[in-house]
Amino acid sequence: MSEILLEARHLTREFPAGKGRMVHAVTDVSLQIREGETLALVGESGCGKSTLGRMLIRLLEPTEGEILFRGTEITGLSAREFRPFRRQMQMIFQDPYASLDPRMSVRSIIAEPLKTWNLCRDREAVTERVLELMEATGVSGEMLHRYPHQFSGGQRQRIGIARAIAAEPSLIVCDEPVSALDVSVQNQILNLLKKLQKTRNLTYLFISHDLSVVRHISDRTAVMFLGKICETGDTETVYTRPRHPYTRFLLNAVPRPDPRRRETGGELLAGELPSPVNPPPGCRFHTRCPFATEECRRTDPPLRETDGRLVACHHPV
Repeated sequence: MSEILLEARHLTREFPAGKGRMVHAVTDVSLQIREGETLALVGESGCGKSTLGRMLIRLLEPTEGEILFRGTEITGLSAREFRPFRRQMQMIFQDPYASLDPRMSVRSIIAEPLKTWNLCRDREAVTERVLELMEATGVSGEMLHRYPHQFSGGQRQRIGIARAIAAEPSLIVCDEPVSALDVSVQNQILNLLKKLQKTRNLTYLFISHDLSVVRHISDRTAVMFLGKICETGDTETVYTRPRHPYTRFLLNAVPRPDPRRRETGGELLAGELPSPVNPPPGCRFHTRCPFATEECRRTDPPLRETDGRLVACHHPV
């Protein structure tokens, strides 16, 4: 088994919501990401996936908890102390239309991390490296001096990927990297990410709400509900034998060509998503769970090993 690259311990992040209230975006989350793997983080919109991803690479500071990168705690480091770690952690953003500076050419966008980390000796070396990165991500070198508005969404995402790998990182957080793209382009980007992972020994945290996408790219899957991890394990195991009721309902919502083949009998999730400003006591899923008991309403279940994966449920299905 590969070494642990990044570990989060009891991460919590809260945001002020006015009038003394707090948004509990992420609450007491612990997870591990091993070198060379793809860990998928899935859940409904607003459950805290992107907040957690940004915390792991310190684009957001946690309210509580700690983060270890290759065994070194990085949460308490100053900006200067954290600088060597920053190069090892990059991000691919969801919106390729907003994540690229419209005033910068492709060359300038991809060259920025090369200059930041002094990875090339002169201007000619920078251009040569940028062209190599463009070729590796499927962008024609003839477009070197074009601007983002002259590209399609898929091409812009390829440019964003080239920028992310320019500094030769170990970990890349992919925050919904294909959700803004046409279905025909999504597969191309996913195949590119898998190819780059093999050739460059990359580790991914792949954030998505689309479970059909996640199944084809991830080694392990962590399911998130209202700021907490409710199930995590090998992707195929989680998909074929979900143990947490929320995971079961989430998988049932994935569109299938033949609705009669729904594995869970066509069950739908009832009720509204609880507010992160005022989360329910006990298990946060109990207000929507058909299996909830008084224990669920009273006590928050910890993540426990169940059937080869971790499940936070008093009554796993």
